[in-house]
Amino acid sequence: MAAKGQSFALKTNLLYGATATANFGVEIALCKKFTLDIAGNYNAWNVLDGQQWHHIMVQPELRLWLCDRFNRHFFGLHALGGQHDVYGLNLPSDLAPSLKDNNFRGVFAGGGLSYGYQWILGKRWLLEATLGVGYLYIRSDRYENPESDIKLNEKPVEGYYVRPTKLGLSIAFLIF
Repeated sequence: MAAKGQSFALKTNLLYGATATANFGVEIALCKKFTLDIAGNYNAWNVLDGQQWHHIMVQPELRLWLCDRFNRHFFGLHALGGQHDVYGLNLPSDLAPSLKDNNFRGVFAGGGLSYGYQWILGKRWLLEATLGVGYLYIRSDRYENPESDIKLNEKPVEGYYVRPTKLGLSIAFLIF
């Protein structure tokens, strides 16, 4: 069963959903082998014990399909950008040692390459897995707590990283 006649899909990333992050994506066929995927997500909820990981992000991706679009293997070139407000996260110290007792607010941007695979589940339903690695820039100001507007640093904390920049297990619905 091929999905090659389809030209538009609506989707959601189940992994983001598992973290209570609202997310929505659209994928538009550009031609036989290329699509443009545009995803966005938003999280404004607090997690347990006063911890918070608020963010908003947009992530466009140009995809090259090795078979027909919306079917099997693809490679992608993606960008990402957004804002974050993180406080009190109790992550392993080697990952983020300063997140437990500080509030960081700022922006991030980056891009990378990805690989993915889509399975056709039915006439209009797809399951997609994708993983991307790339370059990420993060700039933050440090605050005492989420309610404070007083910066604890004179200049922003900045970092450049090579990291995973895309991870997804998405369900998609094909339109026309």
